[in-house]
Amino acid sequence: MYQRTEGQIILPGDFFLPFGGKLAEDNRWVLLAQIIPWWKVEEKYAKNFKRSLKGQKAVSIRVALGALIIQERLGTDDRETLQQILENPYLQYFLGLPEYQHRRPFHASLMTHFRKRLGGDVIHEVNEWIVLEESRQQREAQDRSDDDDSGSGHSSVTMSDSDEKQPKQIELTNEGELLLDATCAPADIAYPTDLSLLNQAREKLETIIDTLHEPDRGKTFKPRTYRERARKAYLAVAKQRRVKPRAMRKAVGRQLRFVARDLRIVTQLAADGALNRLSRRAYKELLVIQELFRQQQAMYDAKSHSTPDRIVSISQPHVRPIVRGKAKANVEFGAKLAISVVNGYAFREQLSWDSYNESVTLQASVETYRARFGFYPKAVLADQIYRTRDNLRYCKEKGIRLSGPRLGRPSGDQQEQKRIAKADASARNAVEGKFGEGKRSYGLGRIRAHLQTTSETVIGLQLLVMNLEKRLRVLFLPIFQWLLSRLVVRGALSL
Repeated sequence: MYQRTEGQIILPGDFFLPFGGKLAEDNRWVLLAQIIPWWKVEEKYAKNFKRSLKGQKAVSIRVALGALIIQERLGTDDRETLQQILENPYLQYFLGLPEYQHRRPFHASLMTHFRKRLGGDVIHEVNEWIVLEESRQQREAQDRSDDDDSGSGHSSVTMSDSDEKQPKQIELTNEGELLLDATCAPADIAYPTDLSLLNQAREKLETIIDTLHEPDRGKTFKPRTYRERARKAYLAVAKQRRVKPRAMRKAVGRQLRFVARDLRIVTQLAADGALNRLSRRAYKELLVIQELFRQQQAMYDAKSHSTPDRIVSISQPHVRPIVRGKAKANVEFGAKLAISVVNGYAFREQLSWDSYNESVTLQASVETYRARFGFYPKAVLADQIYRTRDNLRYCKEKGIRLSGPRLGRPSGDQQEQKRIAKADASARNAVEGKFGEGKRSYGLGRIRAHLQTTSETVIGLQLLVMNLEKRLRVLFLPIFQWLLSRLVVRGALSL
């Protein structure tokens, strides 16, 4: 059962503190509570529940989304997040509680359900609402001023019927700059190798065989898996600091044969319907291991190390290798994230677990920019990989300048082109800074969520938290300017 919360916002002075005092109105959590449109998010969240008066009362959207924002901002796990909420009255006010309470508002296990129910799409919409709220207000104020100017005149203008039927021609202008780039959000998995993956698959298959044979224990002989021999063969190679390619290929081949034997045993035991004894997680792992074995056997036979949709983790089969070509790591394992940055705010443009060429996102990002702001950008600042002929032709048609050198022979204004290229490179530091901020401060460098849906939610939350911090800096700027002016005045008076 889900009940909608009241739309009225609790003022900081109305929040009851049993130990006396009042909440500071300029606290960051108080200001954040006023920025987020809770009622809009509730419309999305309430659709996940059936309208019924039976059952336990569900947690409100403000508590669910607020707890996730607190977790990503503080960088804590589920249990520590609940402990921080219990000890901090400002966090409880941010969750919408009317007074400070000494008990947890929900159990820590519900944090996973919050990430599942909200999803990355809802978080993306919340991010859009928060970032575009200021531009919408400015646009509405401009429209009201235009209406006042048009209605203040006393001259009347008559229009013919033909003029009324003709649509108004609105001339769109290009404004602003759109920054584009892509990165990988690595998943929290160990570095995968063919030998280690096959060893994990073998160990999980041995556990599955034990589970399937358990009811017949003492009645029939359990098929031999040679687990001790397989373990010894794996450690003989895994403990070596440097392994020759021939020795590694031989070790992989042995583990493949052990896994193939275990799969045949599972097939024999499952002939009598014994797969019902497996848990849902074990059955899912069995399906993943079958596909992993097929891929590894195909690569072993072809003497190759690449295959389409390669599995690099049994527990997280959705994770894919992303080739980045960076100095630190040539290949990363996670989701590929393409973002755009406008006026310091980050938007998610595309999120995929399969590798893709980021240049295909340029045209869609430009059209999304127009849908958000009502006009095309003046310039698109991006890497060299975005400068395909199709993108150059598209930007030329829309009157957009795509950063980078022009095609063809060098023109006479080389100095001007160098100045523009230097300015573009300096402006592009903003999108690189967003990636650095997200990976160093908000956990974008290691996604600790386990499922595909929850991982996408976490990535969206990290972009949302970065934009909220940007909004806070904008709100606090007048206060800092006032304090600075006071300090300057006092210093002048003391002199």
